[in-house]
Amino acid sequence: QVQLLESGGGLVQPGGSLRLSCAPSGSIFSFNVMAWYRQAPGKERELVAGITRSGSTNYADSLEGRYTISRSISKNTVSLQMNSLKPEDTAVYYCNADRQYWGQGTQVTVSS
Repeated sequence: QVQLLESGGGLVQPGGSLRLSCAPSGSIFSFNVMAWYRQAPGKERELVAGITRSGSTNYADSLEGRYTISRSISKNTVSLQMNSLKPEDTAVYYCNADRQYWGQGTQVTVSS
């Protein structure tokens, strides 16, 4: 059974940065697409960023270039670097693999 373990969430002030990581139970290359989603209170879960097996990336338009998704072959992780964070970025962030497998989620709170 596929497991996705997220880490790196927390509380950060507006304008700050956080880095989330996702470690799957198998190789990151066993999946066609790995992605990060987020769900804010009272809102639907939305795609934040994705990366394909070949390394192609895509991002939600609303992020205005503040986030970067990447992968580490040596660590077997997919990461999400989040910069210039805003209060509206507050959400539970989920790692996803092949639109089928989900992590447990990690809370990101942006507040002064």
